[in-house]
Amino acid sequence: MALIQSTLIWVVYAVVIVLLIAIASIFVILYQAPRERSVVVTIVCIFTLTSLLATVLLLPVDVALVSSTTSSKLGKRKDWATQDSVDSILLTLKIVYYTLYSLDALLCLLVVPFTYFWYEEYDEVASEEGNQTITSRLWGAFKYTIAFILLVVIIFLVGFFVPVAKDRQGGHYDLEFFKRILEEGHGERALTFALGLLITIGTLIYILYTAAGLALLPVAFIKSAPGISAPTLSANTASELEQNRERQRQLEGRNAGREDGLPPKDRRELDALVREERTLVRRERLAAEASGEGQGWLMKAWMKIEAVFRPIKLLGGLLLMLVAIFVWVCMLLTFIDKAKNSICKSHCGYVLGHTNIFNPMNWIFVKSAKVFPIDYVIFLFLILFFFFSSVVGIASIGIRFLWLKIFQIRNGHTSPQALLLATILLTLMALAINYSVAMLVAPQYAHFGPQTFCDRPLRHPDDQPDCSNHKNAIRPCSEISTSQAAANVCTASVGSTFLDTITVNFSFFGAVDFWAQIAFFAVYLIVFILSLFRTPKLNEFELDQDAEEDEEEGLLASTGRRFGATWEDLTGRAKKQSVSARRGSRDNGHEAED
Repeated sequence: MALIQSTLIWVVYAVVIVLLIAIASIFVILYQAPRERSVVVTIVCIFTLTSLLATVLLLPVDVALVSSTTSSKLGKRKDWATQDSVDSILLTLKIVYYTLYSLDALLCLLVVPFTYFWYEEYDEVASEEGNQTITSRLWGAFKYTIAFILLVVIIFLVGFFVPVAKDRQGGHYDLEFFKRILEEGHGERALTFALGLLITIGTLIYILYTAAGLALLPVAFIKSAPGISAPTLSANTASELEQNRERQRQLEGRNAGREDGLPPKDRRELDALVREERTLVRRERLAAEASGEGQGWLMKAWMKIEAVFRPIKLLGGLLLMLVAIFVWVCMLLTFIDKAKNSICKSHCGYVLGHTNIFNPMNWIFVKSAKVFPIDYVIFLFLILFFFFSSVVGIASIGIRFLWLKIFQIRNGHTSPQALLLATILLTLMALAINYSVAMLVAPQYAHFGPQTFCDRPLRHPDDQPDCSNHKNAIRPCSEISTSQAAANVCTASVGSTFLDTITVNFSFFGAVDFWAQIAFFAVYLIVFILSLFRTPKLNEFELDQDAEEDEEEGLLASTGRRFGATWEDLTGRAKKQSVSARRGSRDNGHEAED
């Protein structure tokens, strides 16, 4: 029975991995620019995103496996759950966790930077002339990656030798829970230090992008631009086109018969009108396609279905908004609880011994964990909600250095370099999300799940009391349980133990990660309030740019992208995209014309 249960849990995890590969593939393919696609960049981004999501989504598997050893109704271990069996489960989980965490660190610090330099090293002319070989390109990328290799070595060396909390006295370090955390080798210490550093960096990024995206994603579903409908766009474009051509006729008629042609002022105005006419013609064609003109009956039917189901989008946005507010409130409740009732405060990263303030999200997870995989489905939706919120945050804000925008992440227009940088940011944010979910969203679930123990006197040290007739003596497992009965029954999840190891051994990381959540709460609240009162507008320049690129790529190559742009227009998602990058493109275009 135990083998069947464990196998089913791992099978569910395998199915989730396949789903994550599909999600990562769709994200990368949809966002990358079709004309700049690179097979190597695509594979690396998909693999990295899958790895980081698989790491975060291992927690419910972890909780399910350790919880399967106990009976939450009786508060005792099951007959098959000997200490050797439990140790075998923990060892398997530890191997999987360490493999995934190490892989995430290497992908983030080495593989993705190497791929970035590999793509930058490509010279199309030199490659066609035979002056650039694969070996020279690999060496060129490796030279720049050496700095990152040295960085990784330094981080692990520091983690290997840096002093930790092992010799501290007091502060509840005599509890069995903390004794197990502090018993680790130098290799584990180096890995926990490296992951603690990455989580802390990721938390600083998560404050900006994930918090903003968490507020913007639901609002993006609810709101739609007032003039975004295809008929309105078509009518406005036709009117502007008629005015443009009328002005051209006036200029040509006023200067008809002049031997020296048009005056310089009129010539400049006429040239500008001609360029604007070409733009309006392209926009008119795009509006016609959005209206279904020239499309087959299948495409027209699809557009009609979209219009019919548009209210569902509104309801979905309202539901997401309620979920975001609910999660935000639950995180705030746990934050207040930890700040007030942590057993060791900043000395251990504000580890909470037991819940003092009721957290409804934590309660939902603990109750649903009794029937696997209900908790896994809820956890999957929660993590994907955080992930897509991070994506929306990056798309809205862009990749910046301070106030300077370096790259813009945009559907169908993201360069390979921008996609690789976005992958690094998402990796760091995923580590921060992993910390937030385990420590703030559902701490009791993440540590012990639905595990309980029978708090009655023991007949001998290894005894497990029977609470069949003493239901009131059944207690939930927690970090500060001092009873020997709790030590004999309760098993903390490997994932939560790993995070607690970071916050206890390197309390600086734990304190920074914890207090940084205040900034997360503030950013979410500010962006949410502003988004409610900000009216989204249709950016016509973006439509013109898309149409122009479609024209350059050819009819067959552009059909799918025009359909994607039409879908965005009809569902009102154009407002997710930033304006500053388009202004830069417009300025570059004007400079080229001048």
